[in-house]
Amino acid sequence: MTFSIVARCRRTGQLGVAAATELPAVGKLLAYAAPGAGAVATQGTVNPYLGIDGVRMLAGGRAAAGEALREVLARDPAPGRRQLAMVDRAGRVAQWTGAGCGGWAGERRGDGFAAQGNLLAGPQVLQAAMGRMAAMGERPLVERLLAALEAGEAAGGDRRGTRSAAVLVVGTEEYPLWDARVDEHPRPLEELRRLLDVFRRDLVPLVGRMPRRAGGGYTAGGAPD
Repeated sequence: MTFSIVARCRRTGQLGVAAATELPAVGKLLAYAAPGAGAVATQGTVNPYLGIDGVRMLAGGRAAAGEALREVLARDPAPGRRQLAMVDRAGRVAQWTGAGCGGWAGERRGDGFAAQGNLLAGPQVLQAAMGRMAAMGERPLVERLLAALEAGEAAGGDRRGTRSAAVLVVGTEEYPLWDARVDEHPRPLEELRRLLDVFRRDLVPLVGRMPRRAGGGYTAGGAPD
């Protein structure tokens, strides 16, 4: 029912998830990320705890992506119905597509990023998304993630159409740099791009001046306009 991308930016260390699907509110239960730890996309017949516990394991520093993925799937009573992808703080990726995932389902991986999906129009969806991610080089991670979604959508996307889309990116702080969601829209990727342009203009400068953790307290941050 979904295609998604998880990625780490080599230049900044930012971690992110982007996804689109025919169902509403894809960002609500699919996307998880923690700064300096990793990012997770959980889909198929969704088990949110794969994302919650997967990020917690990566944040604990005791698991690489592959180790965390194996551990959370071992706890799951129905792994054959799940699709799961992780990227860790070092850019290592791990993926799982259960045999019970419907339609065309599969996965692809690159250098520090991975794409996966089920109920897709075909493998060309992931190939297009991966190609766009790789071609954009060192552009900001949020731009690469959205462009990859757009490329996958242009190649057929979810075979039933697309109703929702989301992008989540974390940097060094526990609050996200980007968290944009379109939960129900006839053209969700167009609306998501519009929202990101608005956020870039009106919100990103404010986030850049917010307090940061420093020792046992916080920095003062900057004063908003």
